[in-house]
Amino acid sequence: MTTTDNQPILWWSPDPRTVLFPDELHVSRSLAKVLRQAPYQVTFDRAFAEVIQACAAPRDYAEGTWITSPMQRAYLELHRRGIAHSVEVWRDGELVGGLYGLAMGQLFFGESMFSRADNASKVGFVTLVEKLREWGFALIDCQMPTQHLHNFGARPISRADFADGLTRHIDQPTKASWGA
Repeated sequence: MTTTDNQPILWWSPDPRTVLFPDELHVSRSLAKVLRQAPYQVTFDRAFAEVIQACAAPRDYAEGTWITSPMQRAYLELHRRGIAHSVEVWRDGELVGGLYGLAMGQLFFGESMFSRADNASKVGFVTLVEKLREWGFALIDCQMPTQHLHNFGARPISRADFADGLTRHIDQPTKASWGA
């Protein structure tokens, strides 16, 4: 299957899979200091389209993007249906960082993030993880390993353990209140 951009739609199921259990979040001392200084305002679901556009924008270190126009439209529809959510990081009214993903049951599936200011995406990610923990989420799917995610406490689990987590948590209720 291909999109109108002539790119195949791929399904990734890495083994092992990188996940973050909200109770295992690690925040470095330097980032904790930034969080205390509160240079940014963090919101949820206020600028989903802008976040996904920023995540799809070209990056210096990568050629192209997997977030094609048809994928953006699909995620916008998932957002309209209350499944896809965004985290926005603002400084002086300007969107300087953010991320988006899917929330299903007690699981959050992170899709992409961007940053236009120092620590902006990190502040957004930490704020999201703390909120997910408060709301009773069991697992955050980070998909692929990066040093950035490992620094937050993300770790690999086997595909079998990931599938077991899906089975146990996909239909479980949460206290999520994304627009609040």
